Amino acid sequence: MTRLGLSWQALAALVLCIGAAFGLPLFDSQPGTSVATTVEIFALILAAIVFSAGSGFRPTSVFLLFASAHSAAWLLISALAGNEGTARLSYFALLAATWLLAWRTVSVLSHLRPVTAQGRTFVRLAIPLLFGVWILILWEAIVRGAGVSAIILPPPSAIAARIVTSLPMLAADVNQTIFKSALTGYIIGGSAGFLVAILADRIAFFRRGLLPIGNMMSALPIIGVAPIMVTWFGPDWPSKAGVVVVMTFFPMLVNTVTGLTASGHMERDLMRTYASSYWQTLFKLRLPAAAPFIFNALKINSTLALIGAIVAEFFTTPVVGMGFRISTEIGLLRVDMAWAEIAVAALAGSVFYGVIALIERATTFWHPSIRGG
Repeated sequence: MTRLGLSWQALAALVLCIGAAFGLPLFDSQPGTSVATTVEIFALILAAIVFSAGSGFRPTSVFLLFASAHSAAWLLISALAGNEGTARLSYFALLAATWLLAWRTVSVLSHLRPVTAQGRTFVRLAIPLLFGVWILILWEAIVRGAGVSAIILPPPSAIAARIVTSLPMLAADVNQTIFKSALTGYIIGGSAGFLVAILADRIAFFRRGLLPIGNMMSALPIIGVAPIMVTWFGPDWPSKAGVVVVMTFFPMLVNTVTGLTASGHMERDLMRTYASSYWQTLFKLRLPAAAPFIFNALKINSTLALIGAIVAEFFTTPVVGMGFRISTEIGLLRVDMAWAEIAVAALAGSVFYGVIALIERATTFWHPSIRGG
């Protein structure tokens, strides 16, 4: 903080705002943004700078800073209607100023210390949410303001519009790729890897022979496996599920075998003094100790399964599927549809990963890594 109480983000935003004032108007084309809208944008940015100076760590001031900065960003993007590709340096200076003020909002939020659990959860979720929202805001504002061709990079608004108008097609692709290929392969590959890990732990011969092979197979390229699976299982979803099985089997195997050795010698000696059998020690001591390793494999496999299913569809598939749609739409230069598929895949992968993470927190709440989080 400076002597005036302004953060460096607010001071930089003020400098950009002054520079933009000398570079008006914001756009070259007609009709151009109105004088009233320009004044509103400047007023909101200056108000955000003032709130940044006096925000401290009070929730009310933080909310006013947030509202002012984001309202200015909304007006800037709204002013692009009819002015795409004609933005001047003053427009980008004001955009950078709003981004700096949003940065200041996140910085202040990170220093808030709510007394309630709900407040702490809100702050913990708000920071990454704001970060993600501003990626979309900058993407939209820069692409439309600079007039970037939709073939090179469509704006998020065009991708969202394509998602809304293509829901039946996207639903069919999600069903084919995620629920049939990825999820089936994920369950089979993870279950098989877990069971073989138990066998390898029980029999030293398998452990010494499988782990080196597992490390080698984990580096196996998808493009080498997919054509083989197509010749074995045909062009439909079973071949893609086969690729996912290969990709998810060995991470589960290696992580589970490693996790089964995580319990300490003292704990295992204690179980032996109780005359516990191998299976009693396994279920009551070693598997609970290996749970973080197993969940780590499940989380890794949740992304590998989706990637494997989509990439496998690039080779051969019926006329449905996310990988098929992406490759086809790119060839037809309908890039917004390809991005719509990518956005849906990213959302599905995030939800899949998040569900596994929540299950992990609920079942391994006793582990130090969870208690520390």
